[in-house]
Amino acid sequence: MITPIIHNKANRKTVPVCAITLFARMLSYTAKTYRKAYTGLSRSTWLLSTIMLINRSGTMVIPFMTLYLTSPAMGYTIGQAGFVFGLFGAGAFFGAYFGGKLTDKIGFYPVQMITLTGGGVLFIILGLMKTFPLICAFTFLLSFVNEAFRPANSTAIAAYSREENRTRSYSLNRLAVNLGWATGSALGGILAKHSYQLLFWVDGITNISAALLMWFFLNPPVQAKEVKTVDTIILQRSAYRDKTYLLFILLVALFGCCFFQFFTNLPIYLKKEWHFTEPFIGSLMAMNGLIITVIEMAVVYNLERKGKNVFFITVGVVLAGTAYFTLNIPWAGHSLAVAMIILITFGEIFSMPFMNSYWISRTQHGNQGQYAALYTMAWSAAQTLGPMAGAQVAQRLGFNWLWWLVGSLSFFVAGFFYRFYKKNRV
Repeated sequence: MITPIIHNKANRKTVPVCAITLFARMLSYTAKTYRKAYTGLSRSTWLLSTIMLINRSGTMVIPFMTLYLTSPAMGYTIGQAGFVFGLFGAGAFFGAYFGGKLTDKIGFYPVQMITLTGGGVLFIILGLMKTFPLICAFTFLLSFVNEAFRPANSTAIAAYSREENRTRSYSLNRLAVNLGWATGSALGGILAKHSYQLLFWVDGITNISAALLMWFFLNPPVQAKEVKTVDTIILQRSAYRDKTYLLFILLVALFGCCFFQFFTNLPIYLKKEWHFTEPFIGSLMAMNGLIITVIEMAVVYNLERKGKNVFFITVGVVLAGTAYFTLNIPWAGHSLAVAMIILITFGEIFSMPFMNSYWISRTQHGNQGQYAALYTMAWSAAQTLGPMAGAQVAQRLGFNWLWWLVGSLSFFVAGFFYRFYKKNRV
């Protein structure tokens, strides 16, 4: 009788020690993973990401634009707000194309300087516009200039990084985008409670601040002038004739149509149907950015070497579709909204970094601008069609129909991504 009691006491002492040891090992492994995920990146890459962080910290207008246009002070309908977002996407589509062209012609550094400064000024001007035609015109112009920045920025990341850490360099840039998004969304919710006009001013000032930081601290890399022979011109692949890549771009655009509901029609749904306040909606948007900031780099570090970019994209699209389906659960509340944000955030973590990895893997020296422009144009087209179509569905059929349609389209796209993966094994 005595021996078992002593034996159990020993076990009770051993179990906590083993648990502490296991926890310590897990903590050590996690710390080592995070350290490896962030090491080896160039100083210029970190500076470029810092510039992006400052720029995106002012991204307050987009998630609150629908609420702003449909507020009593402005008095526009959901359909009109959707049309404005459609113009925002149209301007972005053409801006991406011409931004890529301009990047190939004069270089990524001056294009980024011009677009950051011009975008800052245009944000402030847009906030002063009150009539619908002028709002439409300046929205298109603003998005054109803003999106011309993206191909130049993508090319800059490739120039400031090495091949072995290029995916992580893109992920670091995305981390800056999302940390800035989290900061901007949270602050935007507070500012919107007092005055929507402040959103435009802060967005404009942060754009200009990012341009100044680039001017003073980030020098353009010295690039050797490429001499194009007949052989290099023949061997160089055109992105616009790469059929496999064009199929990939189509799938990205369809997924983008679904994803952009998150920034446009979801906030107004949470406000009007679930009666959430602007600060809480801003907190939800901020949560998305914060989760990405904390875990994305570690996830990418562990998965990028597996060579299954499109498989991970498939998983991400499925998670995003599931997130939209949860909005039709007949129980609206804060915890369900948080669960939805977590699902769509993990969908974003699995899909978007590996979309970047895929398009950059198909490029050659001298055609990165083309591939970057097409990838940006896919998202710009989605930004045009997604919010516009989603707003019309919500206005005519109701939000429940919108979430069923968006979730179903996400699963449809995921099926094609999986077939794409099985065929190409990338």
